Amino acid sequence: MGKSRGGRRGQAEAEAVVESVDGGLAELIPDRERARAWTLVIDGAPQSHVDLDDPSHLSFEYQRRLGHVIDLAAPPGRPVHAVHLGGGALTLARYVAATRPRSTQQVVERDGALVQLVRRALPLDPNARIRVRSADAREGLAKVPDGWADLVITDVFSGARTPAHLTSTEFLDDVRRALKPGGVHAANLADGPPLAHLRGQIATAAARFEQLALVADAPMLRGKRFGNAVLVASDRPLPVAELTRLAACDPHPARVEHGRALTDFTGGAAPVTDLAAVASPAPPPSVFG
Repeated sequence: MGKSRGGRRGQAEAEAVVESVDGGLAELIPDRERARAWTLVIDGAPQSHVDLDDPSHLSFEYQRRLGHVIDLAAPPGRPVHAVHLGGGALTLARYVAATRPRSTQQVVERDGALVQLVRRALPLDPNARIRVRSADAREGLAKVPDGWADLVITDVFSGARTPAHLTSTEFLDDVRRALKPGGVHAANLADGPPLAHLRGQIATAAARFEQLALVADAPMLRGKRFGNAVLVASDRPLPVAELTRLAACDPHPARVEHGRALTDFTGGAAPVTDLAAVASPAPPPSVFG
């Protein structure tokens, strides 16, 4: 059952909302600095940040990087067809709706109780063309019509780990099926030293897409810390120069690797199949304080 908890100020003394969902204990914590902004935390792991007054504001590093991919996926302001695998607080779907009005979006989020909480506490713009389906990401993706999507964003975590069945070549085959020719797939990947999972995911994407780019901060790429990387894949040339510029200008700057440097970074890792797939590694406790 849901309850409110005090202790945070700001937002006219708004209180946190705490509620059990399918994936654990969800907390919506009010932002001290922004009037109608909230952070979604599940079992102590921050998942999403939403500003209801300004849905174009992206607070988390990895969401800003995915936002850059969204910005570059089509000419500014042009509506797109977008599929979001993993919903959280629907931050990126709200971002697309705000920056690309009249876009049509499908969100697949397995945690039905979380979807209900977010819809109730952080309501969507009723004019946004966002359909939310409570289903497993791969099952939901299978229902997307062939060649429908300009953009597929994969941001799925269960217990802070990406499920194994969303890391394989077979999964990417279905991503490609759902994408229009030249469409873009962007995946939020989490890994730490020695980055074996990340290298395997790059190799897997390279087995299915012609063009790749990886956005991450330098310490993570050097294997110095656990963190998030955004892997972008397409069969058309990617806007690497623009992506590099945007990533470098962020409050937490990131590097963009592509071409031979990205191939070398992969280090001969093999593509992952359904038979060999495993979940991404669990983050160390220090990541979330």
